[in-house]
Amino acid sequence: MIRLFFKLLVELTGNRFVSKLLVKISRSRWSKVLNPLFIRAYRIDTDEMEHPVSSYKSIHHLFTRKLKTDARLVNTGEDVIISPVDGTINSFGRIEGNSTFEVKNSELDLIEMLGTEEEAKKFINGHYIIFYLSPRNYHRIHSPVEGEMEKNWTLGGKSYPVNRLGLKYGKRPLSSNYRIISALSSQNGKIAVVKVGALNVNSIHMINDSSSLKPGDDLAYFSFGSTVILLIENETFHFDESIQEDQEIQFGKKIGSFS
Repeated sequence: MIRLFFKLLVELTGNRFVSKLLVKISRSRWSKVLNPLFIRAYRIDTDEMEHPVSSYKSIHHLFTRKLKTDARLVNTGEDVIISPVDGTINSFGRIEGNSTFEVKNSELDLIEMLGTEEEAKKFINGHYIIFYLSPRNYHRIHSPVEGEMEKNWTLGGKSYPVNRLGLKYGKRPLSSNYRIISALSSQNGKIAVVKVGALNVNSIHMINDSSSLKPGDDLAYFSFGSTVILLIENETFHFDESIQEDQEIQFGKKIGSFS
């Protein structure tokens, strides 16, 4: 029952008024009383949190928590791409021939997702991987490679939920929702980190102004559960054999490498 309540609030909200109200409530100090219920409902591992549960002043504060420095082991191997988030792998594969590709019976368009044909062309014949972050997940986003931050840009306005119902019934949420794209340049080519908002609010917060990045460096955080898409330019990239759809993964784990 408790989990159903939070699911209705956090995962299924699409109305602009309700979304803004939810944000206001989640940031209020009185919402702190809900933190233990939220933790119990989503079985959040409190041992890996940076601070004790009692120190989080609101649900928002809890939701955007940091981890202890030793909570994740970041693979820093040469030519490796790591998972930028904790989450579930929704889908992954090759982008073949043109700017559109199919993800679980839905068509995604790189031009729509990235905003221009010029940006989309970089990733044709490249690869993609989609991570879904549920309310139970750690919600900070990290650099998947060592490289340079070339630019960030923002697209989209209205946001539909990006859970299973949202993906099934929403209007192309992965390529049309409010989103912030980070363009990274590595020694193996271009990588786009597409951070997709889940509610009709600005739920994506950039936190790194540095131009030089190492694997695992902070990029941004979500204030509500959402989705991250990695687009990988280089045709020589190969996903690790251990990677599977619907697999839970932690930030820092190797997802593949360049040959």
